[in-house]
Amino acid sequence: MTADADDLRFPVGKFHKPRAPLTRAERASAILDMAELPARLGDAVRGLSEEQLDTPYRDGGWTVRQVVHHVADSHLNAYCRMRLAVTEDNPTIKPYAEDRWADLADARSAPVGISLALLESLHARLDAFLQSVPADQFARTLQHPESGAQTLDSLVALYGWHSRHHTAHITELRKRNGW
Repeated sequence: MTADADDLRFPVGKFHKPRAPLTRAERASAILDMAELPARLGDAVRGLSEEQLDTPYRDGGWTVRQVVHHVADSHLNAYCRMRLAVTEDNPTIKPYAEDRWADLADARSAPVGISLALLESLHARLDAFLQSVPADQFARTLQHPESGAQTLDSLVALYGWHSRHHTAHITELRKRNGW
């Protein structure tokens, strides 16, 4: 039995924006998912050959290599956005064309170790930052030109999910292919 396309695109399920502020436990869980990302993503790609790194995780999807570089790109943006939400009054952030970023030559060919090292340092800073934010500050907002107002809580939930989502793209591909 093969998985359907939605299973392959959303191996941990689709993201659902929280309707209310996160509970302390939900917030801690999402922050932990982010903190564990560098190790989990590193484990997911450990031992893969260049050919395996250049294998799409699904038909029409990004390669494993592109996924790793995308996560670094995305989480760099997330780190900046979260800090802006805390330090500015409802800032408007600039979106980026993640599909175009993933199609750039470096995302298609650079060693994944570069992005893994970046994620290790980035997530150490991100975790230190989020652990230092007072609970009431998680209600602070930013404006995304395409999706509207987002709270720091909703960003934490999103990037906790995002951490599990893309790691699962790789781990599920490894299972399907017996790697």
